Amino acid sequence: MKKLFLVAYLDVRESLRSKWFYVYTVVFGGLMALFFITGISNSVIMGFTGLSRMLLIFIQVTIIILPIFILITTVKSISGDRESNVLEYMLSFPISLRNYYWGKILGRFLTVFVPVILALLLGVIFGLIKGGNLPWNIILLYSALLFSVCLIFLGIAFFISTLVKSTDIAVGISFVVWIALLAFIDIGLIGLMLQHRINDELIIGIAMLNPIEVFRIGAISLFDPQLSVIGPVAYYILDSVGTKLLILYSIFYPIVLGLIFALLGYVAFKKKDLL
Repeated sequence: MKKLFLVAYLDVRESLRSKWFYVYTVVFGGLMALFFITGISNSVIMGFTGLSRMLLIFIQVTIIILPIFILITTVKSISGDRESNVLEYMLSFPISLRNYYWGKILGRFLTVFVPVILALLLGVIFGLIKGGNLPWNIILLYSALLFSVCLIFLGIAFFISTLVKSTDIAVGISFVVWIALLAFIDIGLIGLMLQHRINDELIIGIAMLNPIEVFRIGAISLFDPQLSVIGPVAYYILDSVGTKLLILYSIFYPIVLGLIFALLGYVAFKKKDLL
């Protein structure tokens, strides 16, 4: 266990020396600062105001930015170590493959999750300064959603990173995955598929397998329990699962899927030629 934490610590140190970490931190922290400067929290749009309005905008931004940031920066983790011979150097020490792999995941999770949650806390502090009512239940649930979405894309990224030896190929695959998931980000866009007389339930079911869509619907349900933003599809979703079960699904489905991809990556990492 001590060696696992040591690998995680080394990965965090490596990330802190990289420019991407500071760009990543500035992006999310800067977005919150931009929201404050532009006065988004003081506006009222579609019934949302104050911190709820600001967090709703933050959700829409994280849907696009967070997955690609995690994928691009993480797919180079193991494949990059393999290319630079760092992996060979690390394995020359008495460190098991299990400690190395899961230590890398733990260290990278900290570097991708901490900046996002700090940006969220920045919004909470601003809300306290403004003297507004903070929806603590929404903030806690949204933090859980951020945790789950970070874990799912971290698992996907490590799975890709263990399958390929070239960082260029890994980055290319991550872009393909991101674009494929974005193609189904809005259930409203799937209306085009209805023209082919595909079963409505099947279409919505496929859409709800998309972790980006699950995060989006789950996050919106925190502010709008009736899901009026997404239109008529909301009636089918709420009648099928209800608001509480939808939130639980939005949190635990990405976590389970992320762990499955991480485990598959670990199996591939053990069986493939490491060098």
